[in-house]
Amino acid sequence: MNEKTIRIPIERIEQAILLIRGQKVLLDADLAVLYEVPTKALNQAVKRNERRFPPDFMFRLSKKEKGELVTNCDRFERLKHSSALPRAFCEAT
Repeated sequence: MNEKTIRIPIERIEQAILLIRGQKVLLDADLAVLYEVPTKALNQAVKRNERRFPPDFMFRLSKKEKGELVTNCDRFERLKHSSALPRAFCEAT
């Protein structure tokens, strides 16, 4: 199998990291951009393989948390009218 190596500048990753619930996280949309896949495809893959992820590896944002992101960060304007709550992927421990 021919695997694709993805090289992402560390600055790009650092800019996407958020602090939510006291944890450093990447939102599903930002992670999808880094892997160059649609957010929907990333979430479908996660859903199909959810048992493979440790329970403390990811969580869904609450409506309140999503609202705060939209209010405080212009780059999350696209979430404003979405009914889906984003997934947050935690820092590996």
